[in-house]
Amino acid sequence: MSVQINYKNSVLKQGEKNLLLFVDEKFNTSGLKKYISKAEHSYITELSKNSDLKKDILLFEINSKKSILLISVKNNLKISDVEKLGAKFHSYINYEKRNDYTVLSDTLNSKIENFIGHFLHGLKLKSYEFNIYKSKNKKKLVSINVVGNKNKINKQNQLRFKALEEGAFYTRDLVSEPGNVLHPDEYAKRLNSLRKNGLKVKIYDKKELKKLGMNALLGVGQGSVKGSYLVTIEWNGTNKNSKPLAFVGKGVCFDTGGYSLKPAKFMEDMTYDMAGSATVVGLMKNLAIRKAKINAVGVVGLVENMVSGNAQRPGDIVKSYSGKTIEILNTDAEGRLVLADALTFTEKKFKPQLIVDLATLTGAIIVSLGSEYAGLFSNDEKLSKQLLDAGEKVQEKLWRMPLHKNFDKLIDSKNADMQNINYVGGAGSTTAAQFLQRFILNKTPWAHLDIAGMAFSKYGGALNSGGATGYGVKLLNQLIEDYYE
Repeated sequence: MSVQINYKNSVLKQGEKNLLLFVDEKFNTSGLKKYISKAEHSYITELSKNSDLKKDILLFEINSKKSILLISVKNNLKISDVEKLGAKFHSYINYEKRNDYTVLSDTLNSKIENFIGHFLHGLKLKSYEFNIYKSKNKKKLVSINVVGNKNKINKQNQLRFKALEEGAFYTRDLVSEPGNVLHPDEYAKRLNSLRKNGLKVKIYDKKELKKLGMNALLGVGQGSVKGSYLVTIEWNGTNKNSKPLAFVGKGVCFDTGGYSLKPAKFMEDMTYDMAGSATVVGLMKNLAIRKAKINAVGVVGLVENMVSGNAQRPGDIVKSYSGKTIEILNTDAEGRLVLADALTFTEKKFKPQLIVDLATLTGAIIVSLGSEYAGLFSNDEKLSKQLLDAGEKVQEKLWRMPLHKNFDKLIDSKNADMQNINYVGGAGSTTAAQFLQRFILNKTPWAHLDIAGMAFSKYGGALNSGGATGYGVKLLNQLIEDYYE
């Protein structure tokens, strides 16, 4: 479904079809008399007496051509609740199969700033569909006309919502693409097109990476006929010579596990193993669209972990960009190898204020937190609190997990500086994060977000309809708005 929102500087016209009106939590309809006919008011007032008033939305079919929806605005709503309310409205649009609705803002009584904007933002996020490969793709277009004088949305806020939606949708598009389409070569090509948004894009190919000494990243991709890349995406939104904020993403376009082969069941989901990189890309696009007043850089490592005569073997030892050596005990613990080189490169080249990396890194984090929270690991208390608060505000939640020097012994290697898995077992997510921390060389404030349980959903969530969620774009944008812009 495609939703088009029109903000009109007009009052409600007589005879408008498909009205959306706001009422209080008790569905008190007395304030609606001047907006609808006497007969319509009597009809919905009478029917609402026998309706379930615990619901958020009540639908009244006036006739075959007109319906009225009442949206209950409960007390003590948070902004995230308003967006969820908009998402619920989406389900009614699907049910009704109508193509145009009029939202009357004058019926709204709420102290929440930009209520209408957040409501429609939730609707837009929920409306996303990925169906470009369906031969019979008839996309429904729904027009939402916002009229009235209350809660008008200024141009700046309209741009903010648009940027978040386009950033999140771009992330979802990338994650949803099949592996035969979005391999590293195609991914790098698409990122190059972001220049038109005002972003500075630099693509390091296999030859350049080899010269730089990024053997940890290259080792993961050496079994594939496709290329391996590191891509930097810069946004310079302030003239101040300030250090950038850095965001690093794992971009394993398809993960067979290599010679430590994954089970066949659900391997098709491994097209999602580049979701961390997609979040970084969507965030950078969002910042460019809304002209964020900060300097930021996104860094993504793009590889394909395949099996071939040239693939990395268990027992191999590689020298990372940092100079530290890694013994590869399991070729399916590949994301941390990609991030190891990307993290050190980012810190050395850009000298950022902070680094946040995102990756679908471990199945163990799903065992721990399911699909309710992403795992947060960090070397910095201030950054951790900022991320936790931002996540709570936009309902992209995080749970702080431990890092401790005692875990180091689990990844120390007899043959190299470290090994890429904890062969003793247990603490899978923590030892992975402990591994990554070794590649932050200059004590830069750093956080690692393990989003394996959050990047996609089989069943859908409050603001998505299943599949790729776009998790992290809103979270990191909120972090920037609240603390760094």
